[in-house]
Amino acid sequence: MSKRKSVFVTITAGAAALLLALSGCGASSSGSGASSKSGAFVLGGLFPETGSLAYLGPAEVAAWKLAAKDINAAGGVLGSKITTVSADVSDADHAEQNTAGAQSVLSKNPSVILGAASSSVTKNIYKEISEAKVPEISMGATSPSLSGISPYFFRTVPPDSVQGAVLGSVIAQDGVQKLAVAVFNDEYGTNLRDVVVKTVKAAGVSVVYGEKDTFDPTETNFSTLATSIKAAKPDAVLLIAFDQSKAIIKEFASQGIDTKTKLYMTDGNTADYSADFDAGLLKGATGTIPGAHPTTAFQARLKTVDSSLKDFTYSAETYDGAILAALAAQKGGATDGVTVQKNLAAVSGAKGGEKCDSYKACVALLKDKKDIQYVGQAGIGPFNKNGDPSSASIGVYKFNESNKPIFDHAQKGEVPKA
Repeated sequence: MSKRKSVFVTITAGAAALLLALSGCGASSSGSGASSKSGAFVLGGLFPETGSLAYLGPAEVAAWKLAAKDINAAGGVLGSKITTVSADVSDADHAEQNTAGAQSVLSKNPSVILGAASSSVTKNIYKEISEAKVPEISMGATSPSLSGISPYFFRTVPPDSVQGAVLGSVIAQDGVQKLAVAVFNDEYGTNLRDVVVKTVKAAGVSVVYGEKDTFDPTETNFSTLATSIKAAKPDAVLLIAFDQSKAIIKEFASQGIDTKTKLYMTDGNTADYSADFDAGLLKGATGTIPGAHPTTAFQARLKTVDSSLKDFTYSAETYDGAILAALAAQKGGATDGVTVQKNLAAVSGAKGGEKCDSYKACVALLKDKKDIQYVGQAGIGPFNKNGDPSSASIGVYKFNESNKPIFDHAQKGEVPKA
């Protein structure tokens, strides 16, 4: 989610986190975890396995594992099986765990690191990863300020400028005249809010609340927020938050604010609420999620890794990041981070090339000395000079009677050039 930061559970103190990092605790690995410099390709991962974005973790981990399985089934990288190492990085409110997780994975000499899924967490760790000359490919960090932040930072998800523009257009096209915005004081939230506000105002929509107002991410009582929004008499409300959304939506409903056809949400809270609310509470509400909607076939493959999966957000982006990194190593003829970084744009199609849609097919072309453009599950365009996908899809979802978001349609968006 574009992401961003998560508001999470209490974590260990800084000294304990550092001790965990140095000892390698908190990381899981398969295989030997041998150094990439010795020839083995090491696929690293940093995931939100705890906290308010923890619902994203299972799909991302499953996609990461599926990619590793597919790579190895096709012969691995440069003829050798790859290994994996991962850690939970929690959220930006607990910077010690961000650092501990990153250090733990870096200690295994990864060829690439998939993650983090949050913009704020990414900002806490990208320098250390970049200084180690390891490419970081985020599947969910969408802050516009991350564009070009490091030559070692890439993402398979578009910046919030794309989601914000699409969501703003959807709101205006729905005929909303007066919009209220409930947003937490977080970089993800305010950046996305600003793009949506700019888009709707250009379409003639009045923003009656929230253009400058925010609430604290750690807030637990939302009575005043709901009262203020109701007093503004909006036609619709845009809610930009994470796990706080459950309490906010309940407060909205208790104060008579329409939580159905007049509620809009973003990727941070467009999730399955079937176990949280009475049936129909969100029926007709609209949410957006950057990236392609995972196909039924891809979802079925992910479930072979984790049969309990219910949410598939950022699974396609995670999978593609891993495949692109392995292809970059294959093209460059080495598994170190510098080689992977130098070849990522090329295998994404930045210089053209023959299109291929699987690791196996792409490797075959590379062995024939052909340029390639990997066209994966997320449907993104080639990486641009800032490490962003040059184009991407934004999925638009409608909530059903069970309070689950159901894919409605997708809108393609071009990523603004610097």
